[in-house]
Amino acid sequence: MSVPERILWRHLRGRPRGHKFRRQHPAGVYIIDFYCARLRLAIEIDGWTHDSAETIKRDQAKSAFLRSQGIATTRIPAATVIDDIEATMTRLLDICDARASDLPER
Repeated sequence: MSVPERILWRHLRGRPRGHKFRRQHPAGVYIIDFYCARLRLAIEIDGWTHDSAETIKRDQAKSAFLRSQGIATTRIPAATVIDDIEATMTRLLDICDARASDLPER
């Protein structure tokens, strides 16, 4: 894992707000950086290598595939994770909570 991924994983592995995450989760031919199965939410950390036209196309194809499988994708710039992990976690958990509120009661 990259440095931003390790930083985020330290925060996600404790099941924040009750959301359980996996890391390096397989999905078809792709590997998702982090995945919440209950919410069907993929979290991708995008570093500077994701700025090239070729990589953008691959990222779009990956997101389209995940969407076709009913999985939403949230992309977070690596610099954001490094610069302000607390704000990153707040935003990410707000996304999770919103998705959870749309789920049928168990």
